[in-house]
Amino acid sequence: MYKRLGIAKMAAPMVITRVIQLGSKNSLLNLTEKISRICSCSVQRRTYYDYDYELDISKEDEEVIYKWSKIKNTLGPSPLKEAPWPRGEWVPKSKRCGLLAIKLGMTPIWTKEGERLTVTALQVVENNVISYTPPEENKFSDTKGYLIVGARNANPLKKSFFYSEQFKEAAVPVKDHLAKFNVTPNAKLQPGTPLFAGHFRPGMYVDCRGRTIDKGFQGVMKRWGMKGQPASHGATKTHRKMGASGGGGTPGKIWPGKKMPGHMGDKWQWTYGLKIWRVNTKYNIIYVNGSVCGTKYGYVKIIDTILPKRNDFKDPPPFPTYYEEEQLDKDLYHEDMFEHTEPSIQYEEEEEIPSR
Repeated sequence: MYKRLGIAKMAAPMVITRVIQLGSKNSLLNLTEKISRICSCSVQRRTYYDYDYELDISKEDEEVIYKWSKIKNTLGPSPLKEAPWPRGEWVPKSKRCGLLAIKLGMTPIWTKEGERLTVTALQVVENNVISYTPPEENKFSDTKGYLIVGARNANPLKKSFFYSEQFKEAAVPVKDHLAKFNVTPNAKLQPGTPLFAGHFRPGMYVDCRGRTIDKGFQGVMKRWGMKGQPASHGATKTHRKMGASGGGGTPGKIWPGKKMPGHMGDKWQWTYGLKIWRVNTKYNIIYVNGSVCGTKYGYVKIIDTILPKRNDFKDPPPFPTYYEEEQLDKDLYHEDMFEHTEPSIQYEEEEEIPSR
């Protein structure tokens, strides 16, 4: 039987077990095609189905399924339709929820004194609270719970079944990205609550976390900024090398953590103490000072800063979050930022000299 299927004898029991599991399911593919897929070591798509839906579902049908996925969870019992949770009151050292944004790029702005600054535009796209875990069930903290927030509606056909099931209780569409935010009990939010850019206001300081750009395998000069070796005077093929790596007879090894060539980038990195200059409530865009780690259109996690000298709020922030019932202007500017709707230069009116 192994020779007929063309399978190695060692891997045969595992393959036969998998074939029996697949054969018991109702699928459009017959058993022969399933065996050929397993033997060819092809990776199946993580979808609702056991077959490649692109072969059987047209693009029009896929669009219909995608649109249906956006509303099917909202037709069920929503937590927001029940009695709303009581809103907590702001107290010092309260920790609020954060937001998940998409990095759009960088743009310049000007202050009223004419100083040019560079800011990063972060857009908050379709954020909803998925679940809340109280401090009693949190394994990492006894005083804080955590919220799971999802961003950007996704196509359920390209997500696994178990991943998509967790959004039913919150009655929200399947999200593309999830993030965890530690909060105090007075800042908890009901599952299904939408989050907007109005959660933050101009003048506040935030911490942003993004995934750095992948640079691949790099040497010590680019990865760590080392000087390298001399360009001449006997140097042969050592111009960009690190030199001695340390370690002699004692200790007879290289200490862990030594700066050496290796993979650079593609890791989560925090940027602390970024000032918010502008908030656009219509398109949910937040403009923060300076640069933020991450690629264009990559996800960025935004929270209130943890720096002690910058998290003292003169006025309490929107707590526990901003709700749509509150009325806000389309654009919120910092008091020192120049608005382009205002004139840039103003001339004093000259007094008319009466003619004699």
